[in-house]
Amino acid sequence: MSGAPPTIPSSLQVYNSYVEDPKWQSKFTAIWCSLLGVVIVISLPSLVLALRHGRGLPGFFGVTGGAGSTVYSAVISEEKETVTPSSPVSSNRRSKIVTYWDAVVSVRQWTMPYFELNAGQIVILAADLTITLVCIIKDAPLVSNPNRAGFLAFAQLPIVFLFATKNSILSFLLGPGHGYEKLNFLHRMAGRVMFLAAAIHGGLWIRNHIQYGLPILGPQKETSGVASFAMLACIVLFSLRPIRRWCYQVFFVLHVLTFVGFFICVCYHSIYASPWIFPPLALYGTDLFLRLLRYRFKNATLTAPDHFMTLVRVHDCDEGWVAGQHVCLRVFFSGRLLESHPLSILSAPPAYSCISNPGLLLGVRVDGDWTRALNAFVRREQGKFVAKDEACEDKDKDNVSVPVHVMIDGPYGGSSIDLGQYESVLLVSGGSGVTFTLGLLDDIVGRCVKLRRRNGERTRRIEFAWCIRSYGAIRWFAPMLVDIATTAINASMDLHITIFVTCLCDPEAVPVIPNCDVVMARPSVYELLQDLTRPRRVSSSASSELGSVEERGGFECPEYCAGGVAVCASGPASLTTDAQNAVARIGVVRGAELGGMAIHVENFTL
Repeated sequence: MSGAPPTIPSSLQVYNSYVEDPKWQSKFTAIWCSLLGVVIVISLPSLVLALRHGRGLPGFFGVTGGAGSTVYSAVISEEKETVTPSSPVSSNRRSKIVTYWDAVVSVRQWTMPYFELNAGQIVILAADLTITLVCIIKDAPLVSNPNRAGFLAFAQLPIVFLFATKNSILSFLLGPGHGYEKLNFLHRMAGRVMFLAAAIHGGLWIRNHIQYGLPILGPQKETSGVASFAMLACIVLFSLRPIRRWCYQVFFVLHVLTFVGFFICVCYHSIYASPWIFPPLALYGTDLFLRLLRYRFKNATLTAPDHFMTLVRVHDCDEGWVAGQHVCLRVFFSGRLLESHPLSILSAPPAYSCISNPGLLLGVRVDGDWTRALNAFVRREQGKFVAKDEACEDKDKDNVSVPVHVMIDGPYGGSSIDLGQYESVLLVSGGSGVTFTLGLLDDIVGRCVKLRRRNGERTRRIEFAWCIRSYGAIRWFAPMLVDIATTAINASMDLHITIFVTCLCDPEAVPVIPNCDVVMARPSVYELLQDLTRPRRVSSSASSELGSVEERGGFECPEYCAGGVAVCASGPASLTTDAQNAVARIGVVRGAELGGMAIHVENFTL
């Protein structure tokens, strides 16, 4: 008798998890890789624009030293810069496609208080969780054979490591401002989804063992499985924010060691784990190799203007970074050789910085044992210098520079938006968050004035807002603000600085800064944005500089109309949340009218 063998009905077939479940691993991987590919394609225009303007590659191989003896001076014309119809900024209306896209996606910035994730991030995390659960449950006899959940836990490993490494090709492909600190929330979420899948897998198998009277511990497969899950639980537990903030060094050491132990145990638990461990190891190895290329040992000088701030100047680091990026700084002092801390670069590169004494400058706010010890060390060394030098008065103690050796790793991160593509800019910060916005202010003013808008920068109006607790904090960065404000005075740029003080302490310490107001109030980012975008009549002289109404797109409003609004916020979570919600609120209603709105927030927390 010939012919095809009879087909067994699917209802009578025995489910072979070692054949079917790897297929769902592949499906899950194909789904998230496809979605990631779509995001990369959408990000390509911003990457191309950044590469054209020189913002895409700086810092990829670390900072470099320029001509150390070069003296940089401002290149500012004596007469006020004029704008002609042929000037690049005369075409102040942005592309309609870009304008409407910015208006639509601005709603993703909406953020719940104390949640620290915006609507866009919540959607991404919900999608990852949904796709994982569907792949676990779909057509799987989960209760009798929960292997599918274990296979999907393995499939999370590439995601966990892809979004955990500091040096990732993904950060480059997504464009500036998408460094590891912005993608780390996906690393944490993928780790917790992996823990959930492992809990489903292990919990149901333990249930089955109890039901049929089988030993949970004893055989290698069961024992190694329980050990793997225990280590994964430790990783998740010690990764919670309170523990990371309480003792970061302990968290970091345990994080690395328990993952090594997890990899060993899970390989003993299942022969199907090995293929999913090699990609994470390759990603981590590449990250370590690129870090070695970025490490720099440099000389630096430290000054402590008071007990709350330490200023760091790293020498011979004139190129290879842009404003808004940060470096991980390790200062060799008092036996503290292993501690490294991320610090924002608070100035633009010397080639076009507005600061009189430019360079790679960092600000370290006293907030923790390391920063307190560093400040105490500097003030102690300053005191020794004053005691030795009889010509040095005690009042000059705060200006004494203390030489040290440092190691820097970076730069990383940066702003995701190019301020030069927007006519109106709001830079708002709280406390030490000013180190980020001050660098951006120096950068955009320098590009517009010293480089004469050679990349077509259209920025015309800048509002710089800084919220601090006491008046004494103003003098930390007062000389830099004076230099930048003075540079902007003689240019066709409206720069206004507002310093909000929340505590009446030493009001006589307020230095004189051009175009600066110091007020006793707490800022509202929504009100600042409303003031920045409120229509104003253009004077006849300004109108003649900007061209006719038709040349400005038919609007009788200030020069920033229809040219877009950019917002950069840095500081405590309450401030950045307020900024995101303000952009979401105004962008949906008036985004198209204003030429689009974009925001970048910097909230570096453990």
